[in-house]
Amino acid sequence: MGCCLGVLLLAGAPRLALLVWWFMDPTRVVGTFAGWATTVGSVTPPSWIWPLAGFLVVPWTTVAYVFVAPGGLTTLEWVVLGVALLFDLSTHGGSGRAYQKRRSS
Repeated sequence: MGCCLGVLLLAGAPRLALLVWWFMDPTRVVGTFAGWATTVGSVTPPSWIWPLAGFLVVPWTTVAYVFVAPGGLTTLEWVVLGVALLFDLSTHGGSGRAYQKRRSS
C-alpha cells in the first residue's frame, strides 16, 4: 500500500505543479514552448500542444524545462534536465515493474 502511495505522489506531484504553474503564469509555460513550432503537412499545431504532451508523458522534464529554459540553457541547466528525465524514466520503469510483480502474484 505504501509503495502505491509513493508512486502516486511521484507521478502526480509534477503534474500538479505544472498545472498550478500553468494557471498562475500561462504566458511562461506556453511561451517556453512557443519556438517549437513545427509543421506537419500543411498544419501547424498550436503552441500549447507541447506542454500538454509533456504533462502527459514526461512531467518532471517539462517542469524542469519550464523552470530553466526562458533564460537559455547552460551546462548546469542541461544537468537539471537530465536528472528530471531520469526521474521520468524511473517513474515509468517503476510502474512497469510493479505491474509485472502484481501479475506474477
